[in-house]
Amino acid sequence: MENKKINTKNVLSFIPTGEFYYRKALKELQRENYSKAHKYLRRASELSPKDPLILTQYGIVLMEIQEFEQAMDVLHTAHELDSKEPDILYFLAEVHAHMGLFWDARKFAKKYLVYETQGKYASEAMGIIDFAEQEDWQNFDEDGDLQDSEHHYRQEKARRMMEQGDFTGAIELLEKLIEEKPDFWGACNNLALAYFYIGEAEMAKALLYDVLRRNTGNLHALCNLAVFHYYEKNAELDDVLDLLKKIQPYVFEHRYKLGATFALVGKYKEAYRWLKSLHKKGFEGDAAFYFWLSHAAYHSGHEDASRQAWDQLKKMDPDKDGYAPWNEHSEMPHVDALEHDRDYLVGKLDHQKKSERLFGLFLLSKSAHKQEIISHPNWLASDQPSVLETFVLGYALGHPFKESVPAEKAFMRAMEAAELLYGSYGMVKKQQEELFQLWFLLLEKGFSGNYAFKNPAALAAAAEYMIHSSKNEKTTKKELADQFGISVATLTKYSKELTVFLPHIES
Repeated sequence: MENKKINTKNVLSFIPTGEFYYRKALKELQRENYSKAHKYLRRASELSPKDPLILTQYGIVLMEIQEFEQAMDVLHTAHELDSKEPDILYFLAEVHAHMGLFWDARKFAKKYLVYETQGKYASEAMGIIDFAEQEDWQNFDEDGDLQDSEHHYRQEKARRMMEQGDFTGAIELLEKLIEEKPDFWGACNNLALAYFYIGEAEMAKALLYDVLRRNTGNLHALCNLAVFHYYEKNAELDDVLDLLKKIQPYVFEHRYKLGATFALVGKYKEAYRWLKSLHKKGFEGDAAFYFWLSHAAYHSGHEDASRQAWDQLKKMDPDKDGYAPWNEHSEMPHVDALEHDRDYLVGKLDHQKKSERLFGLFLLSKSAHKQEIISHPNWLASDQPSVLETFVLGYALGHPFKESVPAEKAFMRAMEAAELLYGSYGMVKKQQEELFQLWFLLLEKGFSGNYAFKNPAALAAAAEYMIHSSKNEKTTKKELADQFGISVATLTKYSKELTVFLPHIES
């Protein structure tokens, strides 16, 4: 048979570009397939992050699928790259209008009309301006700060960073913002919260006291101060609460803040008064509003109102099912499960050994006390959390991971193995404690050694086998291999691989 050599000189490798995905997105937009268009434009923006045209189209699609905050970020980036492009200015006006920031929307609409008096969006831009000028209340934010588009945008960006757990980035952004505008009270209050959540409680309180000195009676500062004192069990809490009880706010946002604060610190009668007043006036709150309203109503003797509020919450956030206030005094599911033992769980989260903290964070993802614990900053505060601890906490909170990043892919395989072990028992009882302690020791050492954790089923079986062997229990490799759907040879292979990490385990 004649040997034929392949002429590799004529083989061209195909490397997709941002333009390639942009054109694919445009085809999907013609078919009104926004889901595919969104996927292609996201990829296009990653490959061409400096192309304002691609970013603008991506921002438009994000608005179409109701992702207004992300659309605002993308369009602002496009604006930084091309500050005079009329289309970018118009869509910035539109996204600000969708977010309720009408004064900012008006500003961008006017800028658009400077360049495009008779442009294709001229009538829409004039409509935005007319609506924004109908009222003058848009001039001020919830803290009474005069709105400024750039400052307000940066504060909102910092707030979103805090919600995503990026407190360091939020602090850096807010500190720069306050340096430029020292009397931006909303930014000061958010900065205090960010300090508190990274464990800088004294700095947080000092900032709030400075706000109150310069802006006497600032409601958000007083409420935040009450929350800080509550978490730290400080005697000063009573003094702050006495002040808050004397405040009679009119603005809806202030009533909400006051009611939620009273509910959080256990003053349910006062909380119900303010939250009920909002509900009676037709206030359409978010899931958190109905959560606090339900708890405040139940604990102040209004069970029917509590159940009505909880029904509304479940429509907005079905994941809250099972955390109703009347369940607090009922028997926990699987009462003998370690994940539902609050004191045991907190002890693990505060343990000196990293592997034990990792075990605690995994249990947190299964715990009936999850919502309570993640709302308490001191229980999850670590001076210098490792990358792995950050990953397991993110996993417990449901954050997504990227298969394209090797470390994240390895981590997700390791957690899949942990889930297989958990699924074998449906809970973690005292009898399985050693198994999970071993697994998270192996996870700690394996992750630091860049182990790939390639076969989750084999890894779970190997961990089970190692525990049974250490106790001289009569469990054969064949039994465990069959249980996890692998071969005996595969079980043997992965047992040897994991054993490598055992000598390095701390006693």
